[in-house]
Amino acid sequence: MRKAAEVCRSPRRFARNVEPIFLVSVLIKHPSVGVVILGAGASVRMGQPKLLLPWRDTTVIGGIISQWRELCAAQITVVMRPNDAELAAELDRLDFPASNRIENPQPERGMFSSIVCAANWSGWRREISSWAIVLGDQPHLQTETLAQLLAFQAQNPGRICQPMSGGRLAHPVILPPSAWKELTTTRAVTLKDFLKLVATPRVQCVINDPGLTLDLDTPEDYKRLTGSH
Repeated sequence: MRKAAEVCRSPRRFARNVEPIFLVSVLIKHPSVGVVILGAGASVRMGQPKLLLPWRDTTVIGGIISQWRELCAAQITVVMRPNDAELAAELDRLDFPASNRIENPQPERGMFSSIVCAANWSGWRREISSWAIVLGDQPHLQTETLAQLLAFQAQNPGRICQPMSGGRLAHPVILPPSAWKELTTTRAVTLKDFLKLVATPRVQCVINDPGLTLDLDTPEDYKRLTGSH
């Protein structure tokens, strides 16, 4: 495993309105963020597994994992469909540990079922104190955007932190332990419903990144986003 100090050696790449020294100190001294990459979707609208589509010099899933490694996440996981041999092979190619792969036995129940699976998973490291719920179809997000959200979360411990762009709430959502624990017993059926019901206070981080409200759902989305990157 690469050391945090090695991963975080380029502070000038991070958010313009976040003090670089503060941000790097947050990531190096408190590498306590666990990442849940949601990869159990069927990619019906795309017509092929979108996590395996080429993205820059890797794949969509490769790009997302690379970003969070650069941001010094303490633990990165991927929630998968059962027997997804193609995704497993790509994760092997990326040297992504099998021990950090979470299986959702009922992915047809939707995205939220993958989040609940992750919350009930027993493989989290003890030092994890917040969890970022990451969509598997947003490889286009700027690393600076994610860094700004992490810095905001560090300044708002104990609260649910969610980015907002253009007046719209977006992802990733970062959950503190209180909300994470409630996921294990919630009766909500969607993340949106859960965030309305949970007692943990929620705060929004306003970020000027239009990509926050874009998803990679269709071949047209892919063509447009790859053309802009």
